[in-house]
Amino acid sequence: MKRKICIIGMGLIGGSIALAIKKEHSVHITGIDIDSNQLKLAQSLGVIDEPAEELAAGVEDADLIIIAVPVTKTECIIEELEAVPLKSGAIVTDVGSTKDRIFHKAKQLYKKNVTFIGGHPMAGSHKSGVQAAKSHLFENAFYILTPCENTNTNKIIQLQNWLKGTKARFIELTPKQHDKFAGLISHFPHIIAAGLVHQVKNTENEDELVSRLAAGGFRDITRIASASPVMWRDILLHNKDTILSLLHNWKEEMNNVEQMLKEEDPTEILNYFSAAKTFRDGLPTKEKGALPAFYDLFVDVPDHPGVISDVTGILGEADISITNIRIIETREDIMGVLQLSFRTEYDREEGRQHLENALYETYVME
Repeated sequence: MKRKICIIGMGLIGGSIALAIKKEHSVHITGIDIDSNQLKLAQSLGVIDEPAEELAAGVEDADLIIIAVPVTKTECIIEELEAVPLKSGAIVTDVGSTKDRIFHKAKQLYKKNVTFIGGHPMAGSHKSGVQAAKSHLFENAFYILTPCENTNTNKIIQLQNWLKGTKARFIELTPKQHDKFAGLISHFPHIIAAGLVHQVKNTENEDELVSRLAAGGFRDITRIASASPVMWRDILLHNKDTILSLLHNWKEEMNNVEQMLKEEDPTEILNYFSAAKTFRDGLPTKEKGALPAFYDLFVDVPDHPGVISDVTGILGEADISITNIRIIETREDIMGVLQLSFRTEYDREEGRQHLENALYETYVME
């Protein structure tokens, strides 16, 4: 008899996890979603085996329950799970970008003899919906797990085994550690990017030329400000304490810069930028740390031997040069596995056309 899995939320992440699990396990997957059309599509695409109209019916006999909805909805789902029968020994996990608040909410589930282990797969795409789901979406990406301190080690191993087909790189953190790190390297930069955009927007009222000048590099470095406003509203509210602390530290940092300028101290200013450059240049090149360059192309390919030579061979035959090639490992908000850099926009578009003719999916960050 096949073991049962219930995935709540038939979007890109939930659908991709379902496909990844099916690669490694013979299971029966039930899907739940408020959008009946998404459920029908998920079943027709083979992402799930059957839909469930009611939460209770979908989770009752499930060995694994995956909550793949936005963080505010996750809290509501956990409350609903508290009120319905669950299989003894089942594992419940989520995919949210914040962990501590959800972790405290999920403590009630332990009374039902189930184990909650928070999860955050750090990969995504500009596409949404189950139709964009791919089994290789998480390959080489970091997948953060946040078990409570008393969680049975066997349960953590079980969850990693369930998720083996993602081919992700699992890292265990406490919920507070996760939210601190995520706030520092992901959540807070979104605030800064949005603030920079607002600054230009406000200046545009004085001189519309600023928008034309901002269309190049500025647009590129503030790309993350184009992410879903609703999603980022919810993430910031869920990680409020961390964000407030980071805002305090940022104000102090800017006060230091302001003081250096007032004192017109060239040595201090030089040291400030030199220290930043040294640290930035020392960051791991295969992990997310820099925004994509203006002439970058992302190629969505499965991770298997020879795929890089296949892609570069297509470009070589077309006499198209690339200046850099990088394997993206931490891919949250960046789609694809290969990041190709070109000298000009023309080269990039030519390369894109040849790769798409060879049935590769390509993306350009706008």
